This record gives sequence, structure tokens and C-alpha cells, in this order.
Amino acid sequence: MLTAADLDLAHSVRLAVMRLSRQLRKQRTDQSLTHSQTSALAVLDRLGPLTPGALAEQESVQPPTMTKLVAGLEARGLVVCAPHPTDGRQKLVAVSPDAHAMLEANRSVRDQWLAQRIGALTPDEVATLHAATVVLEKLQATAQ
Repeated sequence: MLTAADLDLAHSVRLAVMRLSRQLRKQRTDQSLTHSQTSALAVLDRLGPLTPGALAEQESVQPPTMTKLVAGLEARGLVVCAPHPTDGRQKLVAVSPDAHAMLEANRSVRDQWLAQRIGALTPDEVATLHAATVVLEKLQATAQ
């Protein structure tokens, strides 16, 4: 049974993670892309080419929404669409070299932003952050 202390801790962790996530999302090289567009590109960059339906599933959106998103990214040259090798009704969507470079730049900007803040912590706080990272990864892994 959850205690009041458990719920208080859950509340505090949720707020801290959400606030940090918002700050990290602000650290990017191309402010003209929506967070949904950037997220879809990151999924494609990590997983490789996907059908729009599979990408929609990964992003937890409806296929028509993803179709519009992919069309916008394709118009900007950030994704490349190719025929599916075994299903002529489908296409595969992949990140373009420009999109990959932009994502790498975003990751670098975010890592540098966070590293600067970590650099201002005390050695004990850094050690605590190392330990907390293991726990946060465990929380994330059990949620899947």
C-alpha cells in the first residue's frame, strides 16, 4: 500500500523530471520544428527507416496525424521516403543527412547545457546524481 510519503516523493520526482525535460527540450538548434517533428526524427534516427504507421505507433499518435507530420518533414528535406521493399502499398521513411546532423547538434547542445549545470554541483551532489540516474533508468525500464 502506498503511503503519503510515497505519494509526496512521486510528486516531487515527477515535477523535477518534467521541469528538467522542458528545459532540455528548449536547448535545440532549430526552433522552427515542433517537438512532435523533432521527436519523430529522433525515433527514425534511433530505429532506422519505418513505415508511417510504425512511426505513428512509436510516437503514440494516429496514422493520419503522422502522415501529415511526415509530409511536412519531407517538404523540408528532413526525411526521405522510399518504396517499401516487400509491400508496394507502403513506404519507408528515413531521416535525411541534414536531419541527422541537426539531431546530433541538438544532442550536443543539450549535453553541454546539462554538463555546465552538473559542473556547478558539489562532488557529493554529483555522486548523488550518479546514483539517482541508475534509479531513474530502473523506473523507466519497469514502465515499459
